[in-house]
Formats: sequence, C-alpha cells, structure tokens
Amino acid sequence: MALDFALVLPRMRMFLTGAEATVVASALSAIFGTILGVLIGTLRISPLKPLRITAACYIYIIRGTPALVQLFFIYFGLPSVGVNLSGMAAGIIGLSLNSAGYMGEIVRGGIEAIPSGQWEAAQVLGLSYVKTMRHVVLPQALRNMLPAFGNEFVTLIKESSLLSTLAIMELTQVGQIVRSATYASFETFIVVGAIYLVMTSLTGMALRYLEKKWSVA
Repeated sequence: MALDFALVLPRMRMFLTGAEATVVASALSAIFGTILGVLIGTLRISPLKPLRITAACYIYIIRGTPALVQLFFIYFGLPSVGVNLSGMAAGIIGLSLNSAGYMGEIVRGGIEAIPSGQWEAAQVLGLSYVKTMRHVVLPQALRNMLPAFGNEFVTLIKESSLLSTLAIMELTQVGQIVRSATYASFETFIVVGAIYLVMTSLTGMALRYLEKKWSVA
C-alpha cells in the first residue's frame, strides 16, 4: 500500500495548532502537579500522623485509578453537584491532580535520600521542621529529583492525548478530525506520532541540559 501524505500535509497548520494546545496543557499540568506534588511529598513524611495518612491515601487513590476515569469524574461527574468546568480547565486540573500523585512519591523518595545528618545539623541550629524542610532539605532534594521530574513531564505530554476524550482541540483530537476528513488514517497518525516524538525529544534534551547546568552550579 502506497502512502499518500499529500492528503494530510496541507493540514499541517491544524496539527501545529493542536500541538500548541498540547504543550500548553502539559506545561500547566506539570507546574501545578509539581507544586501539589511537593506538598503531598512533604506531608508523606510529616511528623503529624493524620497528615501522613491523608497524603498516603491521596497517592493510593490517584495511582490506583486510571487517569481517564479521573478526567471523566471531573468533567462529567462534578456538574452533577453544580461544578461546571470547560474541557481545557477540567483536563488541566485532572492531569495536575494525577501528576501530583506520582510527583509526591518522587518528592518523598528525594527527601528521604537526604542524609540524616542534615536534619540533625538543622536541629542543632534551632531551625523548625518547616524551616529545615524549606531551607536545608528541599533545595538539595529537588536537585536530585530533577531527572524524575523530567520523566514525569515527558509522560504528561503523552498522557495529554487523553484530553481528546473531552473534545479539546489538542494534537490527538486534531488527528481524529483530519482522519475523518481525509480517510487517511495511517498517514494521519504517522504525522501525529512524529509530532509527539519531536515534542518529547526536545523536552528531554532541554531537561538534560538543565540537569547538567544545575549539577555544575
């Protein structure tokens, strides 16, 4: 079977518009997911047991249920209790909450990898738990966690394809539209896959560069 990319390449502007929406949704989800993940991760090792249990339950639920179900719960379920969100807002919130569950475990592992001597030195200096975490532990842990954060961001770019189920005009949804218009399914999703590959590759390269720069600093 001969491939005919002439059917889909004239619609490249549509693909790039979809890719732009994918990048925006992924970047915002990564930012919010990281912020919430740092909070969840620090609560996982909190000296207060109720906070540890709450954070552990959150991670258990998020990691134990499909991301698609979580998106459907937010977009289709919340309106039944009066909370109506746009597809993009629901998608970003859903991806952020999902990512935070994984980020939380990354943060917990990074914090626990810090030598106990750092905690003891902070206590000798009279620093509180919060100040120790903020000024001593987290700055060191975040540097070690950067590769794992990078992997999670790349994963978010790929998982953003789930937003197509909410009728968001991201890359996968655009691919569906082009396929319906051209009937060139094979060619369309080769182009879609290639664009995803370019985005994840560039993201990986940028994160590796930042990792090297940070390790030298």
